[in-house]
Amino acid sequence: MTNYLDFEKPLAEIEGKAEELRAMARDNDEMDIEDEASALDRKADEMLQELYAKLTPWRKCQVARHPERPHCKDYIEALFTEFMPLAGDRNFADDHAVMGGLARFNDQPVVVIGHEKGHDTQSRVTRNFGMARPEGYRKAVRLMEMADKFGLPVIALIDTPGAYPGRGAEERGQSEAIARSTEKCLQIGVPVISIVIGEGGSGGAVAFAAGNRVAMLEHSVYSVISPEGCASILWKDAEKMREAAEALRLTAQDLYKLGVCDRVIDEPMGGAHRDRDVTIAAVGRAIEAMLADMDTLSGPDLISARRKKFLDIGSRGLAA
Repeated sequence: MTNYLDFEKPLAEIEGKAEELRAMARDNDEMDIEDEASALDRKADEMLQELYAKLTPWRKCQVARHPERPHCKDYIEALFTEFMPLAGDRNFADDHAVMGGLARFNDQPVVVIGHEKGHDTQSRVTRNFGMARPEGYRKAVRLMEMADKFGLPVIALIDTPGAYPGRGAEERGQSEAIARSTEKCLQIGVPVISIVIGEGGSGGAVAFAAGNRVAMLEHSVYSVISPEGCASILWKDAEKMREAAEALRLTAQDLYKLGVCDRVIDEPMGGAHRDRDVTIAAVGRAIEAMLADMDTLSGPDLISARRKKFLDIGSRGLAA
């Protein structure tokens, strides 16, 4: 059953009516409703295209958070082979909000790291809704050090509302762990590819996103703070999240113009959740192309280019 967003309610009514007609026909062989159902399908397709042709930044946030979007685990299972998960930070615990390990991409050995939100109530609680604790970032640092040691590209899949802000996380050095992970992204002499597949929230996202290449799915978002958090701080009213989303410039299209991301990956009409296989295949092609871009670069060249990339952020938008 499709999970419709609030702005998709008119679409839900049309698709629901088409499904009701087909259900009635299945119960009564003498009914011929295919012409009516097909007309409703065409109307639904037109409405879907109209809705997604002019998504506001806030609506893009809603699409990026859609519970049926493919998550990190889905991409790993579909795009990588021989995935060997590695757990723990060798200091405190294993954080299930961050998954990572050794794998092969197109038969090339890589290290893959990502935020995992979970797909149902139990897994979301286990994964802490993709909000990593310090041990998650320290696990990522450990994996990136291993990648650097063995010359393996790092592929990071980012999908988090932000780092977990709980008391225990702060006591264990949340900000320091995020900073160390960001630093490690910038230091290692191997290709680092970062892809925002849903939400890229605050420092929790930056910790994995300081890559040579940063890509975003078409309806993903990447921002220093959530629209609700921004609205609460600026206007003392979380309901002003629509205005905050406009001001934050958090869409993939805005961030491409500013040079924060290097590539925008197309999603199927209606968002990644409408055709997960097509979305995952598009991400796979983007990873392949970005790895090929860096195939001939040495370790020092990769580090130097990465440093320049982040020093130049914003200049593309200012020049325009």
